[in-house]
Amino acid sequence: MTAPPSFELRTHASIRELGQENYERLLPPGRPPFLSFAWLDALERTGCVSEERGWLPQHISLYEHGECVAAAPAYVKTNSEGEFVFDYSWARHSEGVLRAPYYPKLVLAVPFTPATGPRILVRADQDRERILAAFARAIPQLCSALPVSGAHVLFLPEKDSAALAQQGFAERRGVQFHWENPGYSSFDDFLSRMSSKKRNQLKRERREMQDRNVQIAALSGRDLTPELVDFVFEFYRSTVEKFAWGRQYLQRDLFEEIAKTMPDELHVVVARQHGRLVGGAFNFLGQDALYGRYWGATQEVPFLHFNVCFYFGIEECIRRGLRKFEPGAGGEHKVARGFEPTVTFSSHFLRHKQLDGAVREFLAREREAVNEHVAAARADGVLRPFQHADSL
Repeated sequence: MTAPPSFELRTHASIRELGQENYERLLPPGRPPFLSFAWLDALERTGCVSEERGWLPQHISLYEHGECVAAAPAYVKTNSEGEFVFDYSWARHSEGVLRAPYYPKLVLAVPFTPATGPRILVRADQDRERILAAFARAIPQLCSALPVSGAHVLFLPEKDSAALAQQGFAERRGVQFHWENPGYSSFDDFLSRMSSKKRNQLKRERREMQDRNVQIAALSGRDLTPELVDFVFEFYRSTVEKFAWGRQYLQRDLFEEIAKTMPDELHVVVARQHGRLVGGAFNFLGQDALYGRYWGATQEVPFLHFNVCFYFGIEECIRRGLRKFEPGAGGEHKVARGFEPTVTFSSHFLRHKQLDGAVREFLAREREAVNEHVAAARADGVLRPFQHADSL
């Protein structure tokens, strides 16, 4: 594959073909668990991502003078499912109005994971800005060669999105609701930043667990017996089946596999009522953040969702000294529970010039709306400014 002078772009049909040593050498310190080789490899080997499921692995590496200096997990997509950066209207405009095929397309992303983190991995001893520019300049050539309609880099850091924008990519902004830890010493410390009304609401919702004899605990992958793996898969599947838009991508084998290969990066929350498992959440535990991924319940218990997915996670972050908690996509109801609107970023290259122009006009309007929404939500936010214990 041609690339800027002195660079060579390569594609790989599996993460193992790219190579574990090559890949892990590029990972930054404190990388999120979902960027681990073990996670991406397990998705492929258990059949959760495959051509049949609309996720054909096509990982990208960039070589300079024969040495791998960058790489990105990437997939050829034949649909827009499991991405959480919704471009269905772009596809309709392309295929219905412009009569230009939108699929297949290329995504640089972690499948089914709407969480921010590096997407183009650059070796630490390299000039990141220079390598990102070379990588970005090679993407249009790759899209023509595959061929695909374009490339989409999803949930990347703002700084990287800006770097790609300098190379001609269109920037898209979205909104999620994250919890930030400014240095709380306890859950009560967190509650003290809320109004009396909101504070009492959260206390009532938490008290429901005690009143209904529900105990909540966290387990690592090392604690997951085959019976508990069955339960994790059961509550994951129950949520998929509950919603019309849900689709089951993950297999039971995946949970069993990662419990062995990355046990300390799993944070499985289980809720028991009278000793019986009734609900849970599957999270990733990073060095400085908790990432909520899947939740489900086998029995309806009032406020179980808020306690399992939000309050327990916040408490864990405070206890562990984690900087932030990303509970996943969507959910305006999170604001009333201490989460704050946060801008997310994605970058897009489209080969069709008319489609690219229409998308850029749309994105300009959307960015303005997103910025206004975030500013208004923060102005009306639930949390008061945080004061450290040693503040005047």
